[in-house]
Amino acid sequence: MTPTSFVKAGIFTLITVIVFFTAWEMHLRSKGVKISYDDGESLWADKRGMAYMPIDRATVFIGSSRNKFSLDIDTWEGVTGERAVQLAMEGNSPLPILDDLANDKEFKGKVVIDVTEGLFFTTAPNNITEPASHAEFYKKETPAQRFSFLVNRQLESNLVFLNKDHFSLHALLKDLPVEKRKGVFALPHDCPRDFNPVTFGRQNIMTDRFLTDTTLQKKVTDLWAFYRKMSKEPPANPAKRDSVIATIKHAADKIEGRGGKVIFLRTPSSGPFLMGEKMAFPREKYWEPLLMKTGRKGIHFEDYPAISLARSFHI
Repeated sequence: MTPTSFVKAGIFTLITVIVFFTAWEMHLRSKGVKISYDDGESLWADKRGMAYMPIDRATVFIGSSRNKFSLDIDTWEGVTGERAVQLAMEGNSPLPILDDLANDKEFKGKVVIDVTEGLFFTTAPNNITEPASHAEFYKKETPAQRFSFLVNRQLESNLVFLNKDHFSLHALLKDLPVEKRKGVFALPHDCPRDFNPVTFGRQNIMTDRFLTDTTLQKKVTDLWAFYRKMSKEPPANPAKRDSVIATIKHAADKIEGRGGKVIFLRTPSSGPFLMGEKMAFPREKYWEPLLMKTGRKGIHFEDYPAISLARSFHI
């Protein structure tokens, strides 16, 4: 093959790739797909770097999906005039992040901690490994990793097909109707993409379609039920509960000793999930001892009728 042939083949290949991805991008946008960012350790680390803002100019949110979905960052910032630093992580305990902030002598800010009892009072490895890994990544992020993140940000802000959770080859292969093999762990299905697009501020947003489509909503609640059945960990006994609370108090003392502030927030839940939480984690045995033993303030949604009555679709 002559050099000219190589050039022609290269140009043809380049044009083919450009046409393919242009068509793919246009197809996805015609379906109403919106921009969504990869909510991995790099994006989390970017927000973690914002936690050093003065206490009167920012609030740091940690916890699980209830803080991640229920907090409307634009509304918060518009009403309070403060930045919202979103560090919550779906399906995870807030304790590794609280510990990371407590051990950071430069952090002197305000922290709002989501108390989802089943995740808050647990030390199960599958609920603490990911947040601990993210905190470690932030400390050790290399210049090359940071540069890659900045480049990806520019690409992700313009191209919807870069959503790896739904449009990568691995994600698309999972959509194939392949029968699940016996003995192999597999989720019944993935979360629908309308459930969790992510903004650059790590705001999870449910699309209008999701909020009106009961079939999509059922897919998500079925996944919650699946995870709940998988969990074999019983509610924390008094000794374990007090051990977790002591750890939290120690971390809160460190933060407030530097001039920071720690606030607990029991975010809304409803229906069978709230009923189950009340049975497994009665308020008088978990929420009240948490406030009493740590000596900190807490906001419980049931104490505010406007919040309690506004519940609709919560995690």
